[in-house]
Amino acid sequence: MSLPVVVAAALFLGVLAYALLAGADFGSGFFDLTAGGSARGAELRTLVDHSIGPVWEANHVWLIYVLVTWWTGFPATFASAMSTLILPMLLALLGIVLRGAAFAFRKYSATLGQARLFGAIFAGSSVITPFFLGTVAGGIASGRVPARGRGDLWSSWLNPTSLFGGAIAVGTCAFLAGTFLVADATRSGNAGLTQQLRRRTLAVGVVTGAVVFAALVPITHDSPTLSRGLSGRAAPLIVLSGVAGVATLVLLLRRRPHVARFTAAAAVAAVLLGWGVAQYPWLLVDQVTVTQGAGATATLWGLLVAVGLAGVIVLPALAYLFRLTQSESWTHS
Repeated sequence: MSLPVVVAAALFLGVLAYALLAGADFGSGFFDLTAGGSARGAELRTLVDHSIGPVWEANHVWLIYVLVTWWTGFPATFASAMSTLILPMLLALLGIVLRGAAFAFRKYSATLGQARLFGAIFAGSSVITPFFLGTVAGGIASGRVPARGRGDLWSSWLNPTSLFGGAIAVGTCAFLAGTFLVADATRSGNAGLTQQLRRRTLAVGVVTGAVVFAALVPITHDSPTLSRGLSGRAAPLIVLSGVAGVATLVLLLRRRPHVARFTAAAAVAAVLLGWGVAQYPWLLVDQVTVTQGAGATATLWGLLVAVGLAGVIVLPALAYLFRLTQSESWTHS
């Protein structure tokens, strides 16, 4: 395996971590948005605040990791992608900023009206952010980002692959979040909220699964290179995603949400890995391969050293944080 491929794999691991960890946080906004009025949705919104409060900001470390690694390791492709897809990227970053500010301000609102306003901003931003990030992935995967310079500012992300990518991103985030929220509600002993969340998560899972497999049809015509990869070497991962998704639904029906968290994560991870495997060896599909887009060798080695140090310093702290928030002492604090 060449040095550029190793660095690209490290980059993709960051994408995977962000999609799974931050995705579950973004998805909680969907349930917050659809919880109902102030009185009806109070229990669910309290659970959302309690579940994501300690970790929602920590998960953005993965986005920073991805952007810095891409920019440093593959600079020309980063410049082309950011120039072409600047509109959805700006909208996604705006969503991240608004979401964080509104989540904090809602807790300290002086009136119910202010709390509703900040709550709506938080929930809405939680939905639009993964959507626009999904359109960015779709623009790259469909070959609409040129090797040099700037592609079309609109058609690069307003196309079938990008729009389906955005919809899948929103659905998978909501499915992940719902599964984790069901487990949290179960652990807290709230039977009514658990049942409510279980029904809604099952519905989200079915719809998201249907969208994932329905997307394979338009992608065949809109992104032929990606489509060939998905139906070829990445096909086992797509099948695995479907199996894990069905297993999650069954586990939720059988009231085993703590196990369902792992199968839900496996379903989402398999979809993302399938995309990566299908796209390989292209960094910008049909434009630039991983090897062609790599920066200087010394820079790539420096990145790998930095990644190794981050693994030693950052990962144990994050693992302890997640373990703490899933403990009984945190649940009943």
